[in-house]
Amino acid sequence: QVQLEESGGGSVQAGGSLRLSCAASVYPFNRYHMGWFRQAPGKEREGVATIDDHGVTTYADSVKGRFAIPKDYTGNTLYLMMSSLKPEDTAMYYCAAGLRSPIRTFDEGLDAGRYRYWGQGTQVNVSS
Repeated sequence: QVQLEESGGGSVQAGGSLRLSCAASVYPFNRYHMGWFRQAPGKEREGVATIDDHGVTTYADSVKGRFAIPKDYTGNTLYLMMSSLKPEDTAMYYCAAGLRSPIRTFDEGLDAGRYRYWGQGTQVNVSS
């Protein structure tokens, strides 16, 4: 049974940093396309960052240069390293794994509808 469990959310002031973790029971871990998504109240879930089974990363324009998505292959953990946080980064952040079907471009991997498995989310609040 696939399980994804996020942690690390919290409240931070603008300009601060947070590290989100996603403990994943997906096997083999290195073969799964995974990503982080976020959803703010009243908005659709949007892709933040993804990493494919070759370690290629893709980022939403809004977070490029500020976020990173490293993968710990020994610990089966996906991270989201967030820095220079802005109030508009406030949202529930979700970890996702496993594409429903192959994608043709890396940007397609930022589509939340592409993923099979989801965690419960962890809340990030950034105050100005």
